[in-house]
Amino acid sequence: MPLTTQQKDLLIAVALTEFSVHYEDGDPELAEYAWQLTADHLIDHDGGPAEAVDDLKIG
Repeated sequence: MPLTTQQKDLLIAVALTEFSVHYEDGDPELAEYAWQLTADHLIDHDGGPAEAVDDLKIG
């Protein structure tokens, strides 16, 4: 079953959040950029990364 555009945006947001958490100590600038991209992907969605995981039913 193909993903909807919203599901793709949510999946990207979850992956970027995970990336930013893992690189926070090693490269804070890159982690911050990933976090900003996360915010950009969640702009049309009510909620944050945790809600995205719930909506995707992956957590």
